[in-house]
Amino acid sequence: MVVRQPEVEPLRFRVRTRRHQFLTRSRIRATTSRMPSDSKELLRHHGLQVTTQRVAILEAVEADPHCTADAVETAATERLGSISHQAVYDGLAALVDGGLLRRIQPSGSPARFEMQTGDNHHHLVCRSCGRMVDADCATGHAPCLEPADAAGYEVDEAEVVFWGQCPDCRVST
Repeated sequence: MVVRQPEVEPLRFRVRTRRHQFLTRSRIRATTSRMPSDSKELLRHHGLQVTTQRVAILEAVEADPHCTADAVETAATERLGSISHQAVYDGLAALVDGGLLRRIQPSGSPARFEMQTGDNHHHLVCRSCGRMVDADCATGHAPCLEPADAAGYEVDEAEVVFWGQCPDCRVST
């Protein structure tokens, strides 16, 4: 399902360096060129109700790309004092459904969440430590792969996960 973003006038934008250390240059441009200056504006921009829980969840994912729901719960609890497990899962689901977050679930791994939506990128996952990083698509457009037989489907996206060992784990072995 393709979610169309509403047309709005330009907003002020910000750049956060910690978050960008995990992004490639093309994704930094794509992300910062469309990101409103704060989480509340971003929620409103996507037509979602602004709640303290959603703001805390969104900021937790922004601060830690590719984080799990447990990591989001920990960060949101530190920010708010307390938040229920169910509120975190409900908030994540609403943000994914609203097009603010992308849910990724590599085989044998818990679901992870990121703010890079609407672009064509893939992921590299370390088999040893589980670290995940973004990888640009080689072709630059979606879908980057075509099945030999599409069986009548109109393919609009290919989700690719590359597996291997990260530089830190290669050095330690």
